[in-house]
Amino acid sequence: MADTQIFEPDGRAIPFVDEGTNSGPAVVLIPGRGLNISYLGPLAHALIEEDFRIVRIGPRHPSSAADAVVSMHDLAQDVVDVMDHIGLGHAWIGGHAFGGSVARAVSLDHLDRVGGVLLLGVEGAEQTDELNAGGAEIPEGARDVEVDAMQRAAQDATPDLEWSSLAPAVPVLVIQGTEDTLTPVANGERLQASAPDRVSVVAVEGGGHLFPVTHVGATSWPIEDYLDWD
Repeated sequence: MADTQIFEPDGRAIPFVDEGTNSGPAVVLIPGRGLNISYLGPLAHALIEEDFRIVRIGPRHPSSAADAVVSMHDLAQDVVDVMDHIGLGHAWIGGHAFGGSVARAVSLDHLDRVGGVLLLGVEGAEQTDELNAGGAEIPEGARDVEVDAMQRAAQDATPDLEWSSLAPAVPVLVIQGTEDTLTPVANGERLQASAPDRVSVVAVEGGGHLFPVTHVGATSWPIEDYLDWD
C-alpha cells in the first residue's frame, strides 16, 4: 500500500496516492465532501488488482483565509496540477458525490485531460451532508470540518452550470446505490436522460450513500467492465 504524499504548488497542500500499473486504464478518484482519500482505499485496491492505475486526490487543506476562498474551478485545477506532477497526461476522472462534481468541473475546464467521467452517485442542486453520513463505515480520521466548509463555499461561489454540466463528447459512467438518500437514483436517471447517447448508469442494489465502501465489489466490477470495453 502506497503512502499518502503531499503536493504543495504555491503553498497548496494537496494529498494524493498514486498506485498501480502504467499498463492499464488510469482513473483519478476524488473523495466526497469533507472527507479525505483514506476511505476510498479498498475500492482503489480492488481496481489495482485488475491492473488499473489509481490516483486518489484529496482536497487541499485550508491553512489560511485565502485557501478558504476558492471556486470549483480552483479545486479542478488542484486535480490537474497533481496529474502534471506525477506525469499523468490523460485519465478517467471520477469521484464520490461531491468528488464527482469536482470531476465534472475538471472535464469542463480541462477537456483534453479527460477520457471519461466516473460518478459514484450524482449530486443534485442541493448540497449533500457527506460529513455526517455513514457512521462507522467512514474510517476514523477521514472527516474534516474545515475542508467541508471550504468545499461548500467553493460550490456556492460557482454557478451550477460550471460544475454540473457535461463536457461535450465525454462518456460518463454513473454508479449509484439504490438506497442512497443523499445522492438518490433519480439524479443519475436525470443525467442519463439529458445525454442518453453517452451516459451509462449502473445500480448497486442495496447500496446506501457509502456504497463505494460497503459494496466494493459491486462498485469495482462495472468500472472494470466499462473501462476495459472502452
